[in-house]
Amino acid sequence: MLDRRSLLAGGAALFATTACSRSTPGLGGGGANPLPMPPLLDARPGRSFALRVQSGTTSFYPGRPSDTLGYNGSYLGPTIRVRRGDDVAAVVTNGLNADTTVHWHGLLIPGELDGGPHQIIAPGATWRPTLPIRQPAATLLYHSHVHGLTAEQVYSGLAGALLVTDDEEQGLGLPSEYGVDDLPLLIQDRQFENGRLVMPGGMMVAMQGRRGDTILVNGAVNPLAAVPNRLVRLRLVNASNARIYELSFSDRRSFHWIGTEGGLLEHAVALEAITLAPGQRAELLVDFTDGRSASLVTAADTNSSMMGGMGMMGRGARRTDAAAPATVLRFEPRPLGQARASGVVPTLLASRTGPDASKAVRRRRLSLNMGMGGMMGSGSGGGGLTINGKPFDMNRIDETVKLGSTEIWEVSGEMMRHPIHIHGVHFDVLTRGGGQPDVLDQGPRDTVLVKEPVELLIRFDQPAKSAPFMYHCHILEHEDNGMMGQFSVA
Repeated sequence: MLDRRSLLAGGAALFATTACSRSTPGLGGGGANPLPMPPLLDARPGRSFALRVQSGTTSFYPGRPSDTLGYNGSYLGPTIRVRRGDDVAAVVTNGLNADTTVHWHGLLIPGELDGGPHQIIAPGATWRPTLPIRQPAATLLYHSHVHGLTAEQVYSGLAGALLVTDDEEQGLGLPSEYGVDDLPLLIQDRQFENGRLVMPGGMMVAMQGRRGDTILVNGAVNPLAAVPNRLVRLRLVNASNARIYELSFSDRRSFHWIGTEGGLLEHAVALEAITLAPGQRAELLVDFTDGRSASLVTAADTNSSMMGGMGMMGRGARRTDAAAPATVLRFEPRPLGQARASGVVPTLLASRTGPDASKAVRRRRLSLNMGMGGMMGSGSGGGGLTINGKPFDMNRIDETVKLGSTEIWEVSGEMMRHPIHIHGVHFDVLTRGGGQPDVLDQGPRDTVLVKEPVELLIRFDQPAKSAPFMYHCHILEHEDNGMMGQFSVA
């Protein structure tokens, strides 16, 4: 069980299990749990919302309370919905005994509003940013981003979905009944011992990030979603610390991929599987008119470093790469709500003019490095977890970018796949490994998987002068331990 005093102290690891552990067999009776739906905080008509960062207890299994963190509750946070064109007043109060921040992941706003490591909210303090919403409809994410404690605070529950809507999206006739046929799904892997949440620690956690033996959706173990027997919109959010999901349906049914981190695609893409890395989001349309139950499943977790293959397990670290696919969420179609037509996948989703590669004025190269020091879990700075050989330094600006300019950033990773996230921008993938981008690279992105060199085309339209933007690996233990840099835009 997470120790609350350690959880709120800040700096040191919260809790490290001393042995590989599984959930106690039979906990929860083996039955399904109804999928919880986060409360909806709609910023209209008042164009404002309030969050309280707080500690609490959560029983993931009956009678087995765990100490957790949440926004306006004990674990995770409400879904926040904002509208393009509004200026939204946020009121964020820190009820913890430790520093925290709230990063609006994917929101295109100036650096001083971004909620990164420079916008610390001290215990008992309230942060009151006004967020200008000037981007297309999209599924975003908000979460803690306090340097050195991001991984621990997110693992403990500090994350939630942030939805942007606009007239163009609403005119498409997409499923839009929140919690019925329009479902935000925060996917996480967590580790349990005797039904209580524990926090893995040790060498391999520093190297590969925290991974768990149990998959949660919206904080629920073994969730079951009752959905209408019609077209349903799934807003997938990877809120895990490190795990990459290779998602498909148990009956191999196809679905339509309609949105990335940056918003809707121009055209829907028919797929049978999709990859979702930490920090990434994907919007899917799934047709349940046949009335057949199906499960969303994920393939084996194989994004391990070379040391994982050598069997060097840290204390409490657990590999979750069993051969059989793991069930993420079961769907049971039913006649729900007012009967209406299934709906049709629109031919054209969103018109978009991306950045022009011919206008790029500069090329930068970022290498996400993993040296031996990073394997030892040496704390902030990581010893070997760096970008371009430099561990993160809050007092150093690594790159200076001109406001309104377009650049090409070439990013590559070492030893494993890394999800690179860049604050304050959306980008397009130009090339991967010197060739054409993958099918799943298309659309406006803010997070992308790299190992082989990937070229990103970026236009910088948000200022970051008084406070810089971050770029970092979104394996949260990697960013906490040094695999992060920062840039100014002026």
